[in-house]
Amino acid sequence: MSEIRASTVLPARREQVTLRTADGLSLVGELALPVDRPPVATLICLHPLPTHGGMMDSHLFRKAANRLPALAGLAVLRFNTRGTASEHGRSEGTFDSGDAERYDVAAAVSWCVAAGLPRLWLVGWSFGTELVLRWGNDPAVEGAVLLSPPLHRAGDADLDAWAASGKPLVVLVPGLDDYLRPPEARERFARVPQAELIAVERSKHLWVGEPSVRIVLGEIVRHVNPDAWPLPTEWKDTP
Repeated sequence: MSEIRASTVLPARREQVTLRTADGLSLVGELALPVDRPPVATLICLHPLPTHGGMMDSHLFRKAANRLPALAGLAVLRFNTRGTASEHGRSEGTFDSGDAERYDVAAAVSWCVAAGLPRLWLVGWSFGTELVLRWGNDPAVEGAVLLSPPLHRAGDADLDAWAASGKPLVVLVPGLDDYLRPPEARERFARVPQAELIAVERSKHLWVGEPSVRIVLGEIVRHVNPDAWPLPTEWKDTP
């Protein structure tokens, strides 16, 4: 048995994908699937602000793709929104502050539906949470997980729409966040009765460090596939 560390890459079937938006752009992405079984649910990852280094390879989403297909039977789709580049490539278009990115979110959801992937959950991080709240309330989406939501671009009307949908909304707020800390977050998300707010007292906005990573991935799995929770911290080595 080996300890699962930041650099651990567990077995998965990985394929490069191209998402096509309704306004004619091609977005680069990757789908990671369990090796030996169909996925029980699907995570669509929406990354942090690209003008501040956010991309599909931002560390939480890279680690989700590296671990969760094997540990939790989840499909993980991550992609670069318009104008965003990573080692996987650059998506067409230009950053639009979360407005035209509505087409990027829709393209990802439509791609997953067309691919026959089960139980779609959106996972947004920072800027990605704004995309979830503004554009992710889609009939094909089962629920959403928000990581470090700043609530800069998303407003009360977006929260009210999620409240009306009745869909699960899991909100992880770092106790040391740079933008929105647990006390204010509780006030803001009180508009969504079904929202579950989880304060993570010693974590920061970027969730740096393996203890924070394990909390985030564990909470995602606890809500999306509770049969696989708690996640192991070790992996049996392949002979």
